Amino acid sequence: MKLVIAAVRYQFLGFFKNARVVLTFLLGIVICFLLSGRVMETIGQYQTSIQAVEPFLWTFGDAAAVLLMSLLLIFLFSDVPKLNAFTPFYLVRMTKKKWLAAQFLYIAGCTCLYVLFIMASTTLLCMKHAFPGNMWSRTAALLGYSGAGKHLHIPSTVKVMESISPYGCMAQVFMLMLGYSLTLAFLILLGNLVLDKKYGMLLSIGYSLYGFLLDPSVLGRLLGVEDYEMYRIRSIVGWISPLNHAVYGMHDFGYDNLPALWQSMGLFGLILAAAAFLSYRALSKYNFLFLGN
Repeated sequence: MKLVIAAVRYQFLGFFKNARVVLTFLLGIVICFLLSGRVMETIGQYQTSIQAVEPFLWTFGDAAAVLLMSLLLIFLFSDVPKLNAFTPFYLVRMTKKKWLAAQFLYIAGCTCLYVLFIMASTTLLCMKHAFPGNMWSRTAALLGYSGAGKHLHIPSTVKVMESISPYGCMAQVFMLMLGYSLTLAFLILLGNLVLDKKYGMLLSIGYSLYGFLLDPSVLGRLLGVEDYEMYRIRSIVGWISPLNHAVYGMHDFGYDNLPALWQSMGLFGLILAAAAFLSYRALSKYNFLFLGN
């Protein structure tokens, strides 16, 4: 483990001086600002306060927002596995299996930092009107019980408020976003190892496109499904779409025939395990190419 941790530490050297990393986090702030606009307008309209983590829950309460945020990871991890001047020295001192484990830990660490940064950004944007108590705000109650949330496309629902506290919901939304983001990042690594650098990005874009096309509203319009039949589309898509598994509202709270949270995390775990196994198999045939002196 010392060798693996040493390799991971070297990967993070100069992390925030990398132009790709800086641009990814800056674009993340821009997207958070744009997506949080509905929440800030609602606060101004009702002149009420909100709970500190509610902006994060509402901003990333639908599939489109989760997809948009995760797409930035394609740009961030486009160069994995990271090859630099010191990689040959690590490879002669450790096995390929340990080197690949360092790549996995690096991706997991970057993804955790990214999701934490997104959560902090949405909270800071609405901090002026926020309070830290672990209870749903009056704004959430107004949006949920009056139906105004559905009209404003803010996913503040009664079934969520009655089943969990804000911080508990935040932890589960964080884990779902992290699970989906990790599967996307590991697929980039797998594509780069199996085929070529550009194919990792294509594989991840295809994975994201699959989730977008299986969005219930998009699929319903494409198939011409009537409104009273949409519950069937939501039930089917909730099980077969990884993107919808990452959306907190697309889970079973005792009202719908949708997957439970542990089932969604189990699905992400299976995808990660499959990507790790295939990456290890592909590493035995991977041709390392080092340029420079």
